[in-house]
Amino acid sequence: MARARFTVSPRAELVAALKALTRPTDATERAFHAAHRQAFADMLAAMPRRRALLECSFRDRRGSRPGWLAGYLCAPPIAPGASIQDELAALAAVPTATLRADLEETAMRQLPTALRGARLADVATGLLGWVWTHTLDIEWPRRERVLRADIVARTARLAGQGWAAVLRDLGRHREWIGDGELRINSYDRPTRALPGDAELYFVPVHANGTWVGWAEPRAYAIYYPVTGRLADTDARRTGGLPGLVGANRAALLRLLDEPASPTRLAAALELPIGAVGNHLRVLLQAGVVLRRRSGRTVLYWRTPLGDALVAADAG
Repeated sequence: MARARFTVSPRAELVAALKALTRPTDATERAFHAAHRQAFADMLAAMPRRRALLECSFRDRRGSRPGWLAGYLCAPPIAPGASIQDELAALAAVPTATLRADLEETAMRQLPTALRGARLADVATGLLGWVWTHTLDIEWPRRERVLRADIVARTARLAGQGWAAVLRDLGRHREWIGDGELRINSYDRPTRALPGDAELYFVPVHANGTWVGWAEPRAYAIYYPVTGRLADTDARRTGGLPGLVGANRAALLRLLDEPASPTRLAAALELPIGAVGNHLRVLLQAGVVLRRRSGRTVLYWRTPLGDALVAADAG
Protein backbone atom coordinates (compact mmCIF):
# COMPACT_ATOMS: atom_id res chain seq x y z
CA MET A 1 0.00 0.00 0.00
CA ALA A 2 3.03 2.29 0.20
CA ARG A 3 2.62 3.17 -3.48
CA ALA A 4 -1.17 3.51 -3.31
CA ARG A 5 -2.64 6.93 -3.97
CA PHE A 6 -5.94 8.67 -4.60
CA THR A 7 -6.41 10.57 -7.85
CA VAL A 8 -9.07 12.01 -10.14
CA SER A 9 -9.58 10.64 -13.66
CA PRO A 10 -11.65 12.39 -16.35
CA ARG A 11 -11.81 9.14 -18.28
CA ALA A 12 -13.40 7.44 -15.28
CA GLU A 13 -16.10 10.14 -15.32
CA LEU A 14 -16.66 9.26 -18.99
CA VAL A 15 -17.34 5.66 -17.96
CA ALA A 16 -19.80 6.91 -15.34
CA ALA A 17 -21.48 9.05 -18.00
CA LEU A 18 -21.72 6.13 -20.43
CA LYS A 19 -23.27 4.02 -17.69
CA ALA A 20 -25.88 6.71 -17.02
CA LEU A 21 -26.60 7.11 -20.74
CA THR A 22 -27.08 3.38 -21.33
CA ARG A 23 -27.99 1.79 -17.96
CA PRO A 24 -29.28 4.43 -15.50
CA THR A 25 -30.02 2.91 -12.10
CA ASP A 26 -30.77 5.76 -9.68
CA ALA A 27 -32.30 9.23 -9.62
CA THR A 28 -29.08 11.08 -10.47
CA GLU A 29 -28.29 8.80 -13.40
CA ARG A 30 -31.88 8.95 -14.66
CA ALA A 31 -31.78 12.75 -14.62
CA PHE A 32 -28.49 12.75 -16.56
CA HIS A 33 -29.95 10.23 -19.02
CA ALA A 34 -33.06 12.32 -19.54
CA ALA A 35 -31.03 15.45 -20.25
CA HIS A 36 -28.79 13.84 -22.87
CA ARG A 37 -30.49 10.70 -24.20
CA GLN A 38 -31.89 12.17 -27.42
CA ALA A 39 -28.63 13.76 -28.56
CA PHE A 40 -26.76 10.58 -27.60
CA ALA A 41 -29.20 8.39 -29.54
CA ASP A 42 -29.01 10.68 -32.57
CA MET A 43 -25.20 10.52 -32.52
CA LEU A 44 -25.18 6.71 -32.33
CA ALA A 45 -27.71 6.47 -35.17
CA ALA A 46 -25.47 8.65 -37.33
CA MET A 47 -22.29 6.79 -36.30
CA PRO A 48 -22.95 3.01 -36.52
CA ARG A 49 -19.33 2.16 -35.72
CA ARG A 50 -19.57 4.00 -32.41
CA ARG A 51 -22.81 2.17 -31.63
CA ALA A 52 -21.21 -1.18 -32.41
CA LEU A 53 -18.17 -0.36 -30.27
CA LEU A 54 -20.38 0.70 -27.36
CA GLU A 55 -22.32 -2.57 -27.57
CA CYS A 56 -19.04 -4.50 -27.30
CA SER A 57 -17.74 -2.43 -24.39
CA PHE A 58 -20.09 -3.63 -21.62
CA ARG A 59 -20.91 -7.17 -20.55
CA ASP A 60 -23.81 -7.37 -18.13
CA ARG A 61 -23.63 -9.53 -15.05
CA ARG A 62 -25.63 -12.76 -15.33
CA GLY A 63 -25.96 -15.32 -12.57
CA SER A 64 -22.51 -16.15 -11.28
CA ARG A 65 -20.83 -14.48 -14.26
CA PRO A 66 -19.36 -11.11 -13.30
CA GLY A 67 -20.08 -7.97 -15.24
CA TRP A 68 -17.22 -6.73 -17.38
CA LEU A 69 -15.98 -3.44 -18.80
CA ALA A 70 -13.70 -3.26 -21.80
CA GLY A 71 -10.13 -2.59 -20.77
CA TYR A 72 -9.87 0.68 -22.69
CA LEU A 73 -12.59 2.11 -20.43
CA CYS A 74 -11.31 0.94 -17.05
CA ALA A 75 -7.55 1.21 -17.61
CA PRO A 76 -5.71 2.98 -14.77
CA PRO A 77 -5.02 6.70 -15.16
CA ILE A 78 -1.90 7.32 -17.25
CA ALA A 79 -0.61 9.63 -14.49
CA PRO A 80 -2.02 11.36 -11.40
CA GLY A 81 -4.00 14.41 -12.46
CA ALA A 82 -3.89 13.60 -16.19
CA SER A 83 -6.23 15.74 -18.30
CA ILE A 84 -8.93 14.37 -20.57
CA GLN A 85 -6.79 15.39 -23.55
CA ASP A 86 -3.88 13.34 -22.19
CA GLU A 87 -6.07 10.32 -21.54
CA LEU A 88 -7.71 10.43 -24.97
CA ALA A 89 -4.31 10.85 -26.62
CA ALA A 90 -3.10 7.72 -24.82
CA LEU A 91 -6.19 5.84 -26.05
CA ALA A 92 -5.61 7.07 -29.61
CA ALA A 93 -2.20 5.37 -29.60
CA VAL A 94 -3.52 1.89 -28.69
CA PRO A 95 -3.03 -0.55 -31.60
CA THR A 96 -6.12 -1.91 -33.33
CA ALA A 97 -5.10 -5.49 -32.55
CA THR A 98 -5.01 -4.71 -28.83
CA LEU A 99 -8.44 -3.07 -28.86
CA ARG A 100 -9.88 -5.88 -30.97
CA ALA A 101 -8.76 -8.49 -28.43
CA ASP A 102 -10.10 -6.32 -25.61
CA LEU A 103 -13.54 -5.91 -27.19
CA GLU A 104 -13.86 -9.56 -28.22
CA GLU A 105 -12.98 -10.67 -24.67
CA THR A 106 -15.58 -8.31 -23.26
CA ALA A 107 -18.36 -9.16 -25.72
CA MET A 108 -17.40 -12.88 -25.82
CA ARG A 109 -17.77 -12.90 -29.60
CA GLN A 110 -16.06 -11.69 -32.74
CA LEU A 111 -16.27 -8.04 -33.66
CA PRO A 112 -19.46 -7.08 -35.52
CA THR A 113 -19.23 -6.33 -39.23
CA ALA A 114 -19.44 -2.57 -38.64
CA LEU A 115 -16.10 -2.60 -36.82
CA ARG A 116 -14.11 -4.86 -39.12
CA GLY A 117 -11.47 -2.91 -40.95
CA ALA A 118 -11.95 0.16 -38.74
CA ARG A 119 -9.15 1.81 -36.81
CA LEU A 120 -10.67 1.07 -33.43
CA ALA A 121 -8.74 3.74 -31.54
CA ASP A 122 -10.33 6.41 -33.75
CA VAL A 123 -13.79 5.00 -33.10
CA ALA A 124 -13.19 4.84 -29.34
CA THR A 125 -11.76 8.36 -29.06
CA GLY A 126 -14.59 9.65 -31.25
CA LEU A 127 -17.19 8.13 -28.94
CA LEU A 128 -15.57 9.28 -25.71
CA GLY A 129 -14.71 12.69 -27.13
CA TRP A 130 -18.34 13.25 -28.10
CA VAL A 131 -19.59 12.26 -24.64
CA TRP A 132 -17.07 14.57 -23.00
CA THR A 133 -17.85 17.55 -25.23
CA HIS A 134 -21.64 17.20 -25.18
CA THR A 135 -22.33 16.05 -21.61
CA LEU A 136 -19.37 16.48 -19.23
CA ASP A 137 -17.20 19.39 -20.34
CA ILE A 138 -19.39 22.10 -18.83
CA GLU A 139 -19.94 20.02 -15.65
CA TRP A 140 -16.32 18.99 -15.11
CA PRO A 141 -15.20 21.88 -12.86
CA ARG A 142 -18.04 21.17 -10.43
CA ARG A 143 -17.53 17.40 -10.58
CA GLU A 144 -13.80 17.74 -10.07
CA ARG A 145 -14.29 19.86 -6.94
CA VAL A 146 -16.54 17.17 -5.45
CA LEU A 147 -14.10 14.39 -6.34
CA ARG A 148 -11.12 16.24 -4.88
CA ALA A 149 -13.05 16.96 -1.68
CA ASP A 150 -13.58 13.20 -1.32
CA ILE A 151 -9.84 12.62 -1.71
CA VAL A 152 -8.96 15.29 0.87
CA ALA A 153 -11.35 13.73 3.39
CA ARG A 154 -10.02 10.21 2.86
CA THR A 155 -6.41 11.34 3.03
CA ALA A 156 -7.08 13.03 6.36
CA ARG A 157 -8.77 9.87 7.63
CA LEU A 158 -5.81 7.77 6.50
CA ALA A 159 -3.41 9.74 8.70
CA GLY A 160 -5.49 9.19 11.82
CA GLN A 161 -7.24 5.85 11.31
CA GLY A 162 -5.29 3.86 8.73
CA TRP A 163 -6.28 2.06 5.54
CA ALA A 164 -9.03 -0.03 7.15
CA ALA A 165 -11.09 3.10 7.87
CA VAL A 166 -10.36 4.66 4.49
CA LEU A 167 -11.40 1.62 2.49
CA ARG A 168 -14.49 0.76 4.52
CA ASP A 169 -17.01 2.48 2.19
CA LEU A 170 -15.52 2.00 -1.27
CA GLY A 171 -18.51 -0.11 -2.35
CA ARG A 172 -19.94 -3.56 -1.82
CA HIS A 173 -17.45 -6.37 -1.14
CA ARG A 174 -14.56 -3.91 -0.78
CA GLU A 175 -12.78 -4.30 2.53
CA TRP A 176 -9.36 -4.31 4.11
CA ILE A 177 -8.73 -7.84 5.36
CA GLY A 178 -5.37 -7.11 6.90
CA ASP A 179 -1.87 -8.45 6.32
CA GLY A 180 -1.65 -6.40 3.13
CA GLU A 181 -4.77 -7.91 1.56
CA LEU A 182 -7.65 -5.92 0.05
CA ARG A 183 -10.80 -7.73 -1.04
CA ILE A 184 -12.40 -6.14 -4.13
CA ASN A 185 -15.26 -8.57 -4.93
CA SER A 186 -17.06 -11.68 -3.73
CA TYR A 187 -15.98 -14.00 -6.54
CA ASP A 188 -14.02 -17.16 -5.80
CA ARG A 189 -10.86 -16.11 -7.63
CA PRO A 190 -7.20 -16.51 -6.70
CA THR A 191 -5.55 -13.71 -4.76
CA ARG A 192 -3.36 -11.49 -6.95
CA ALA A 193 -0.09 -10.25 -5.53
CA LEU A 194 0.95 -6.85 -6.89
CA PRO A 195 4.63 -6.20 -7.57
CA GLY A 196 6.33 -4.05 -4.98
CA ASP A 197 6.81 -1.21 -7.46
CA ALA A 198 3.24 -1.31 -8.82
CA GLU A 199 1.06 1.81 -8.72
CA LEU A 200 -2.36 1.31 -7.13
CA TYR A 201 -4.84 4.12 -7.76
CA PHE A 202 -8.07 4.75 -5.88
CA VAL A 203 -10.34 6.83 -8.12
CA PRO A 204 -13.66 8.40 -6.98
CA VAL A 205 -16.39 8.68 -9.62
CA HIS A 206 -19.94 9.98 -9.92
CA ALA A 207 -21.40 6.51 -10.49
CA ASN A 208 -23.75 4.16 -8.74
CA GLY A 209 -21.29 1.29 -8.97
CA THR A 210 -17.69 0.18 -8.69
CA TRP A 211 -15.15 -1.40 -11.02
CA VAL A 212 -11.45 -2.17 -11.29
CA GLY A 213 -8.86 -1.95 -14.04
CA TRP A 214 -5.24 -2.80 -14.66
CA ALA A 215 -2.36 -2.38 -17.05
CA GLU A 216 -0.25 -5.30 -15.95
CA PRO A 217 2.18 -5.58 -14.35
CA ARG A 218 2.74 -2.06 -13.05
CA ALA A 219 -0.58 -0.17 -12.75
CA TYR A 220 -3.91 -1.00 -11.12
CA ALA A 221 -7.01 1.06 -10.29
CA ILE A 222 -10.05 0.72 -8.07
CA TYR A 223 -12.96 3.01 -8.96
CA TYR A 224 -15.52 3.77 -6.25
CA PRO A 225 -18.59 6.00 -5.77
CA VAL A 226 -17.66 9.46 -4.48
CA THR A 227 -18.62 10.06 -0.86
CA GLY A 228 -22.40 10.41 -0.50
CA ARG A 229 -23.11 8.96 -3.94
CA LEU A 230 -24.77 5.84 -2.50
CA ALA A 231 -26.53 7.62 0.36
CA ASP A 232 -30.31 7.50 0.66
CA THR A 233 -31.66 10.77 -0.75
CA ASP A 234 -34.82 10.53 1.38
CA ALA A 235 -36.84 11.43 -1.74
CA ARG A 236 -39.83 9.39 -0.59
CA ARG A 237 -39.94 11.00 2.83
CA THR A 238 -39.58 14.53 1.48
CA GLY A 239 -42.29 14.07 -1.14
CA GLY A 240 -40.15 13.97 -4.29
CA LEU A 241 -41.49 15.87 -7.28
CA PRO A 242 -45.01 16.39 -5.82
CA GLY A 243 -43.40 17.94 -2.76
CA LEU A 244 -41.54 20.38 -5.00
CA VAL A 245 -44.22 21.45 -7.48
CA GLY A 246 -47.46 20.04 -6.05
CA ALA A 247 -49.30 16.82 -6.82
CA ASN A 248 -51.31 18.10 -9.81
CA ARG A 249 -48.36 19.79 -11.51
CA ALA A 250 -46.24 16.69 -10.94
CA ALA A 251 -48.96 14.59 -12.54
CA LEU A 252 -49.10 16.98 -15.52
CA LEU A 253 -45.34 16.79 -15.97
CA ARG A 254 -45.43 13.00 -15.98
CA LEU A 255 -48.06 13.02 -18.74
CA LEU A 256 -46.14 15.42 -20.98
CA ASP A 257 -43.55 13.02 -22.37
CA GLU A 258 -45.47 13.59 -25.63
CA PRO A 259 -47.24 16.80 -26.74
CA ALA A 260 -50.75 17.05 -25.31
CA SER A 261 -53.52 19.64 -25.20
CA PRO A 262 -55.00 21.10 -22.00
CA THR A 263 -58.30 19.38 -22.83
CA ARG A 264 -56.65 15.98 -23.06
CA LEU A 265 -54.70 16.58 -19.86
CA ALA A 266 -57.81 17.71 -18.00
CA ALA A 267 -59.64 14.56 -19.07
CA ALA A 268 -56.73 12.29 -18.09
CA LEU A 269 -56.44 13.84 -14.62
CA GLU A 270 -60.14 14.57 -14.13
CA LEU A 271 -59.39 18.21 -13.37
CA PRO A 272 -61.23 21.37 -14.50
CA ILE A 273 -59.78 22.81 -17.71
CA GLY A 274 -59.23 26.16 -15.98
CA ALA A 275 -57.15 24.55 -13.22
CA VAL A 276 -55.05 22.69 -15.79
CA GLY A 277 -54.46 25.94 -17.67
CA ASN A 278 -53.26 27.66 -14.50
CA HIS A 279 -50.89 24.80 -13.67
CA LEU A 280 -49.50 24.79 -17.22
CA ARG A 281 -48.88 28.52 -17.07
CA VAL A 282 -46.79 28.09 -13.91
CA LEU A 283 -44.84 25.18 -15.44
CA LEU A 284 -44.26 27.21 -18.60
CA GLN A 285 -42.88 30.15 -16.61
CA ALA A 286 -40.60 27.76 -14.70
CA GLY A 287 -39.11 26.48 -17.95
CA VAL A 288 -40.13 22.84 -17.49
CA VAL A 289 -42.66 22.77 -20.35
CA LEU A 290 -42.94 24.35 -23.79
CA ARG A 291 -45.98 25.02 -25.94
CA ARG A 292 -46.90 25.60 -29.58
CA ARG A 293 -50.11 26.01 -31.53
CA SER A 294 -51.28 23.26 -33.85
CA GLY A 295 -54.33 24.56 -35.72
CA ARG A 296 -56.86 25.52 -33.08
CA THR A 297 -55.14 23.46 -30.42
CA VAL A 298 -52.30 24.47 -28.11
CA LEU A 299 -49.94 21.62 -27.31
CA TYR A 300 -47.59 21.36 -24.32
CA TRP A 301 -44.61 19.07 -23.74
CA ARG A 302 -41.67 18.76 -21.35
CA THR A 303 -38.35 20.54 -21.78
CA PRO A 304 -35.07 18.71 -20.96
CA LEU A 305 -35.33 20.27 -17.48
CA GLY A 306 -38.81 18.80 -17.10
CA ASP A 307 -37.51 15.43 -18.33
CA ALA A 308 -34.75 15.54 -15.73
CA LEU A 309 -37.19 16.33 -12.90
CA VAL A 310 -39.47 13.47 -13.86
CA ALA A 311 -36.59 11.05 -14.37
CA ALA A 312 -35.05 11.90 -11.00
CA ASP A 313 -38.40 11.25 -9.30
CA ALA A 314 -38.91 7.85 -10.95
CA GLY A 315 -38.01 4.58 -9.35
